Amino acid sequence: MVDAREALEKLIVERGEDFSSLSRLLGRNAAYVQQFIRRGVPRKLDEEDRRKLARYFGVDEATLGGPTGAMPVLPSRRPKGRELALVPVLRVGASAGPGAIVEEEQAEALMGFDASWLRRMARNPADLSIIQVAGDSMMPTLSDGDDILVDRSDRADRVRDGIYVLRIDDALMVKRIALNPVARTLTIKSDNPSYPDWTDCDPARVDIIGRVVWMGRKLV
Repeated sequence: MVDAREALEKLIVERGEDFSSLSRLLGRNAAYVQQFIRRGVPRKLDEEDRRKLARYFGVDEATLGGPTGAMPVLPSRRPKGRELALVPVLRVGASAGPGAIVEEEQAEALMGFDASWLRRMARNPADLSIIQVAGDSMMPTLSDGDDILVDRSDRADRVRDGIYVLRIDDALMVKRIALNPVARTLTIKSDNPSYPDWTDCDPARVDIIGRVVWMGRKLV
């Protein structure tokens, strides 16, 4: 039987990680991972914590005490000392146009990124996901078919000027947000001047899914 504590400590040592950083990645107090490994508290990892750690380290959840086959393992052909973390590719499109109705949000694939690079991109890499842009209202910044990396931990409580994925009336869209620091209202903009802006929006009426932190594009 797999000892989840021993397996996790081995991963931490091999990858050059530390207890407090992993605890913060889980949204826990700084001593959480150390207490789990050294003191056996909690007795087993919370299912969501286990999922995040398995994704972060690129291992099957069974390694950390979960069910076998809960997460695919990436091949180990990578430079020594450089580890990959898996980010889910969601089967949804963020409309950069009139708006796309979302019926499901389900991972159709996993994409591997250098773990240290992801930590520079987001405060919690486990909250990253990839979706595809649909439409042309964010041209020339974003084009139809671009893949965007969305930080779902960077939402309404941290909103600032930038590009975000929003849900408005069940429509998922990607837009640029400008914050009025005095009135505390939002202007929702399209980079394509052919599309109108929405001014003086109440932040409470805008469901911010996450901030766009990276994009990838196929060259044709």
